[in-house]
Amino acid sequence: MEFKEIIIEKGQNYVASITLNRPNHMNTFSSQMAIELNQALIDLDADPSVRVILLKGAGKAFCAGIDVSELEGQTPMEYQEWISRMERPLANISKLKKPVIAQLHGVAAANGMGLIAAADLVIAADNSRMGLTAINVGLNCVGPVIPVARCVGRKKALELLLYGNLIRAEEALSLGLINKIVPKEQLESKALEWAGELAQKSPIAVQIAKTGFYNSEDMNYDNQFAYMNETFARLCSTDDAKEGVKAFFEKRLPVWREK
Repeated sequence: MEFKEIIIEKGQNYVASITLNRPNHMNTFSSQMAIELNQALIDLDADPSVRVILLKGAGKAFCAGIDVSELEGQTPMEYQEWISRMERPLANISKLKKPVIAQLHGVAAANGMGLIAAADLVIAADNSRMGLTAINVGLNCVGPVIPVARCVGRKKALELLLYGNLIRAEEALSLGLINKIVPKEQLESKALEWAGELAQKSPIAVQIAKTGFYNSEDMNYDNQFAYMNETFARLCSTDDAKEGVKAFFEKRLPVWREK
């Protein structure tokens, strides 16, 4: 697939980046960008040279939502298909084997905030803000609020959904929407460093951990333990698990075999 509205870069440290590249439109989701982003996530998840995916935005904002210029003149069925297309990358991140780290700068609004909440991990610049802002233009963020609610809980999610206010990085950190805050001028280097650190872990252990976490999330308590124990048992039989334990006792760095 030819990518026109995102940029894909692969480094030497097993980290690949996807940059939302509509800076003149504050990286709002067009249908084209949504399709490209979803395909890029799938492609990088299947790429053996990639262990971690870093997601960021070009220009002044991470992502200001959906391009509302596409709204006019559609039937209800067409609107449903259209919004499903816009939200598909948000829903699919949890289905990827490889972790996705969002690198947040500027504003993440509406679908942009949903994308932040859907990412597995988030590192944010100290001047960043986010909000489910669609209510302010007579719409709503009932799709993006789904991953947001999983981070913050029902009451705060409803407040964000119904009032549409932007919150600052410090509040987002306290709510569990982001993992860490860094000075804006250090965001690029710190995000790459953090992604690179994760990429040095056993790929199969990371992937099994992520998959197990999401697959068990909606199970009842006892079933979660049973599922996770089965997952751990499968991991123990891998070459990477044996290599990791052996390297620990031999006081050396492990050489991952990814199987």
